[in-house]
Amino acid sequence: MKYLYLLYADESKMPAPGSAQFDAQNAGYNKYFEEIDGKGIFKAGDPVQGSKTSKTVRVRNGSTQATAGPFVHGGDQLVGFYVIEAKDLDEAVATAANCPAAHVGAVEVRPIFSM
Repeated sequence: MKYLYLLYADESKMPAPGSAQFDAQNAGYNKYFEEIDGKGIFKAGDPVQGSKTSKTVRVRNGSTQATAGPFVHGGDQLVGFYVIEAKDLDEAVATAANCPAAHVGAVEVRPIFSM
């Protein structure tokens, strides 16, 4: 079964590109990618641009509203995603625990419907 990992972290605490902390963070994600790709369970994934670049779209009574920013306001923002394949939710959760985002923010694990 496929699972979607939504990676959350506080953008204000993210290291600056080019810094040693940024490089260490990327090394952690590269190691995690090698782990899940090496197991053959990686299906897709990428970091996303900052929440200031996002729009939240709602259609109410035939009117489209696009508001600036993420759907959820607060400390943690969506910073990336993965799609992985796992035998069950327990395995998906165990694999998510190794993701660097789980150690500084959160990883939401969601089963994907098979259509």
